[in-house]
Amino acid sequence: MQDGPNARAKRKSLSEQVFERMQRAIKSGAYSPDERLPTEHELAAEFQVSRPVVREALKRMRDQGFIYSRQGAGSFVRTLGLKKPLGFGQMENIADLQRCYEFRLTVEPEAAAAAAERHDDDALKAIKDALQLMGDATSRQRHREDADFMFHLAIARASNNQYFATAMEALEDHIAVGMQFHGLSLKLTPDGLRHVYNEHEALFTAIRDRDAARARTLMRAHLEGSRDRLFEGRRLSMTSQIAMT
Repeated sequence: MQDGPNARAKRKSLSEQVFERMQRAIKSGAYSPDERLPTEHELAAEFQVSRPVVREALKRMRDQGFIYSRQGAGSFVRTLGLKKPLGFGQMENIADLQRCYEFRLTVEPEAAAAAAERHDDDALKAIKDALQLMGDATSRQRHREDADFMFHLAIARASNNQYFATAMEALEDHIAVGMQFHGLSLKLTPDGLRHVYNEHEALFTAIRDRDAARARTLMRAHLEGSRDRLFEGRRLSMTSQIAMT
């Protein structure tokens, strides 16, 4: 029995979602170059979709050069360089990473406040889904940079202001670098991963409860804490020009 048009459209939509999440995971560094991806069965379980949906997403990943296949061995991640985000140039040194945090601190607290005031059910679900992925990873003592970015992007989208969302999308590669280094630093701190998850959970609660002032305050505190954990309190200076490797 063949699928009808509605079933095919739904499968295409699901495969698009899986593709975007896998693409974000690879770009954020959740998978290392040449690392073998989980099997189709494992990916289907992780994303809660069927194996044909995963198969479609993997085909697109191969077609766009994110992964490659080895006969009988599975799919593997290609080495990717940082792309040049629209309008922001390429991240080249530590000072750029510090400036990225500086920019995020001017944008994301207001996006969180707007999300608290304007979110609809679908937007809130997207934030909650990303939080769930972070919670699952935290329970395994892992940091999911892709889920972390999904959480922040979902908040920007929930603001119902396309400028917040567009800025976050354009900065994805830059933010991913910060999140990757931040994730490494958390593993060196007792209960660091749990502490940061709790920050995200509190932020979700404030947005869900439409408490704009608290959402703004929590986002600022979260970003400042992330920056300070990463740089150990050091501020931007003209001498902070160590090249990114």
